[in-house]
Amino acid sequence: MKFDDFDTNMRIYEQSLDQYILPDMYLVARLDGRSFTRLTKEICQFEAPFDIRFRDYMVETVQYLMDCGFRIVYGFTESDEISLLFHKEDNTFGRKVRKINTTLAGEASAAFSLALGKVATFDCRVVPLPNLDRVRDYFVWRQEDAHRNSLNAHCYWMLRKEGIGKEEATKQLEGKSVSYKNELLFKKGINYNELPSWQKRGIGVYYTSVRKEGYNPIKQEKVQTERRELYTDYHLKLGDEYADWVCGLLK
Repeated sequence: MKFDDFDTNMRIYEQSLDQYILPDMYLVARLDGRSFTRLTKEICQFEAPFDIRFRDYMVETVQYLMDCGFRIVYGFTESDEISLLFHKEDNTFGRKVRKINTTLAGEASAAFSLALGKVATFDCRVVPLPNLDRVRDYFVWRQEDAHRNSLNAHCYWMLRKEGIGKEEATKQLEGKSVSYKNELLFKKGINYNELPSWQKRGIGVYYTSVRKEGYNPIKQEKVQTERRELYTDYHLKLGDEYADWVCGLLK
């Protein structure tokens, strides 16, 4: 059998499970750290519930992913997860799910590992969204998840630092309301509303136009130019205002 025929016959098996995101769908990719609980608490022993070093490694990874070959307009990170919103016209790899997932997981794993100085890996899933309403819902959902995780983490680790064991701390918080958890923290001198915004709402990374002063050597005069630069936002908006703003990045 000629090699070309052999190659064609074998690629059928390789491509048998391939999926493609339809061109009229909005596209988000979500990455999650693999075994990051063990990485952050046992291997690296980061401060709980939040460590600025870990935050900065995640931000650095998002910044890298924003410019790794895809048209990504927004990156969001909270805890050990990253969400990337693609430009509607992005057609990298023909929108093949397998290629998007493996490439982004590999890029994120490499970037984070280099920043950390230890091996760390991410998985990735593609999230196709049919319209802007679902794009809005997705990012409000992830921000609400950030808020829920943050409140739970502060309560849990406050109890743990008081000498309460893992199971008992978890049991004390199970099924409790948001108001109960806020009151629990307040009794210990922690006003949850006054904690850093990035811990409660997550962090956004996006491109913004910045005016720069340059010099034209031909005309020998100062000139104003505009450049696109990545901006890291540690004080994101909330709710509908946040959702509107995210969707505005797609225009």
